[in-house]
Amino acid sequence: MTGVALPPLRDVIARHGLAARKALGQNFLLDLNLTGRIARAAGPLEGHDVIEVGPGPGGLTRALLDNGARRVIAIERDRRCIAALEEVAAAYPGRLTLVEGDALETEMASLVDRPARIVANLPYNIATPLLVGWLQTEPWPPWFSSLTLMFQREVAERIVAVPGGKAYGRLGVLAQWRTRPRILFDVDRRAFTPPPSVTSSIVELVPRDTPLAPADPRALETVVAAAFGQRRKMLRASLKSLGRDPALMIEAAGVLPTQRAEELTVEQFCALARAYVQGP
Repeated sequence: MTGVALPPLRDVIARHGLAARKALGQNFLLDLNLTGRIARAAGPLEGHDVIEVGPGPGGLTRALLDNGARRVIAIERDRRCIAALEEVAAAYPGRLTLVEGDALETEMASLVDRPARIVANLPYNIATPLLVGWLQTEPWPPWFSSLTLMFQREVAERIVAVPGGKAYGRLGVLAQWRTRPRILFDVDRRAFTPPPSVTSSIVELVPRDTPLAPADPRALETVVAAAFGQRRKMLRASLKSLGRDPALMIEAAGVLPTQRAEELTVEQFCALARAYVQGP
């Protein structure tokens, strides 16, 4: 139950002059059936704190609260949206905390009590760096029990891609190393205001208790970035940029110097990361 009745989102947007800004990667979700579906996909939310990044006028925020979130911590960079979100906060007393600032610079773990989830229609221009940051959380298992996030369909496919395909790359390795990712459903571009040029997808990432193989997260990202930075080249060439003898790394990892990045499994990348740390 809400404390006060909330007006339709279109009225809120018009009253506060909240035209979505491309520079901020904004595309507002106004379909309440869809925001409810996203909130339910992240559930059960009862007894959970939820981090939401880029709430905009608060469509998904309302759905998260309606679906039982103990508390929503909404991180919003656009000051224009704060007044609209304050109306939502008034309707759900004590359950919505607003954080005005850049999500990439916000230390989120201290804002929540466990158990916690992250649920967001991510601004497209910061979606990938935010995800990589969450995947590098230390210690692991992390402070969040699940990630339910919206990405452009192309990015979603990269997150779940398997070795051997064009979509397989840095993001898939990092995501699959520490989580179990899956695409839940697509979101038609017409569900947004303004409509983006591409289809979007909701992706669920559930942290693994133990990563697929031992590796230092920073070392793994460094190795993966080097390998996929020149993905058409064989490993003996693409790994030269690391400042280590690639032949020694490749031998220690038990992979072939003629293999290319897209042919390696997550576990093989972890072996390369361990060899990279060991030197020389």
